Amino acid sequence: MYLGFDISTQSVKAIVVNENLEKLHEATVNFDTDLTEFRTCNGVNRDERNPKIVTAPPLMWIKALDIVLEKLRLDGVIFEQILGISGAAQQHGSVYWKRNARHTLQNLDPRNFLHEEFAFAFSISHSPIWMDSSTIKFCTKLEEKIGGPEKLSKLTGSRAYERFTGSQISKIYHTRRETYNITERISLVSSFACSIFLGDYASIDYSDGSGMNLLDLREKFWSVECIDGITEPGSDLITKLGQPVPTETIQGNISPYFVERFGFNPECKILSFTGDNPSSFAGKSSNHNISK
Repeated sequence: MYLGFDISTQSVKAIVVNENLEKLHEATVNFDTDLTEFRTCNGVNRDERNPKIVTAPPLMWIKALDIVLEKLRLDGVIFEQILGISGAAQQHGSVYWKRNARHTLQNLDPRNFLHEEFAFAFSISHSPIWMDSSTIKFCTKLEEKIGGPEKLSKLTGSRAYERFTGSQISKIYHTRRETYNITERISLVSSFACSIFLGDYASIDYSDGSGMNLLDLREKFWSVECIDGITEPGSDLITKLGQPVPTETIQGNISPYFVERFGFNPECKILSFTGDNPSSFAGKSSNHNISK
């Protein structure tokens, strides 16, 4: 059996399928109705002073993952039989891990809920997401640095958009420098969710990474021009982003936390999570037998 997740704007959904992609189990957690303590509307928080600022708390996503696993267990899923885990997530959103968060990931205590373990793991408590449109001046700065929107598009796949991760990182770098400096790793929502199950920082995959205005599509690595365009030389952003990897990459085995708490097989593989749009595209052309 295989377990897949969808971390969308409004909910977390999990589905268990067999090798023929036949659905065996399904569970959903809706942010607005099931996690009211985060006070979201349609899964997001809008800044009352500036409605262009739209965020969501990573701890909400983590708590939803925890609850959806419990729902699957109550539905009769035997987690020991799960061979692999992957998922899709809303694109462009970014998660900021605080210094020493990797140690937290690698040393989770199965006696505690996930949201308790990660309570102090993030340098930014509310992650900017794809609905945010507060970064226009940082988009302009990036395009000017690269030589215009057409050149940026040829390099990264698109002109600068306010929701794209590069401009969001730029805003934090230039307006919240101390917060940026204590950030150890920057994940997309997809690689963030993958990291939870991996018990370590998961790499950003090429597909979701191409929606950041930072990935050189030909070199398949972060463009130094773009990195310097959103920050400045010496920002250490490439280190904070990590090495991008092909989307089909097996990132490792599941974290011992899930083995001890939920009974997963320690050999269960964690595959790269990616964006929801490329996942939809891949799903339309997928082979209906994934055992090969």
